[in-house]
Amino acid sequence: MPGRELVEAGQPRARAAAFLDLAERHLDASYRLARAILHDRAEAEDATHDAFVMAWRRFATLRDARRFEVWFNRILINTCRNRLARAARWRSVDQLPEWPTGGDAFGQTDDRDVIGAALSQLSPDHRVVVALRFYRDLSVDQIARHLGVRPGTIHSRLHYALKQLAALIDVADAERTIR
Repeated sequence: MPGRELVEAGQPRARAAAFLDLAERHLDASYRLARAILHDRAEAEDATHDAFVMAWRRFATLRDARRFEVWFNRILINTCRNRLARAARWRSVDQLPEWPTGGDAFGQTDDRDVIGAALSQLSPDHRVVVALRFYRDLSVDQIARHLGVRPGTIHSRLHYALKQLAALIDVADAERTIR
């Protein structure tokens, strides 16, 4: 892992090489996180790109390359939140989002659609904590560090997000039963 000396602004080539190395290591995981939050392939690609551009511009502010993941995830999450907020203002067509699932793709299609539709109705803050907790499998303390908030806030957001998800899924199940 590049040390602090590579991150410092005084060595442009070493700084660029350090950034490229860190970015390549985190690109796939960053895209998957953006996809889990945004539920749209193109939006996730754009958000990941925008976050890396912003990170490059702010790279000189990173004091310890070992903290790159937490530092960058905060930039990526804020980029995704901004995209969600913008999309909520401009959304004219209700689309079912994609959500990664495992196992039998045909048997879980209905469940994936129901969960995806429910997730798309959560607030950006709730969607972010659900994605970090269940998609990235981060602990509450890790999520708190990534978002720069207290663990109690994360517990609260998870509680209310899961409560809202359960209610939305129950309504969707009831509607499927009626059909």
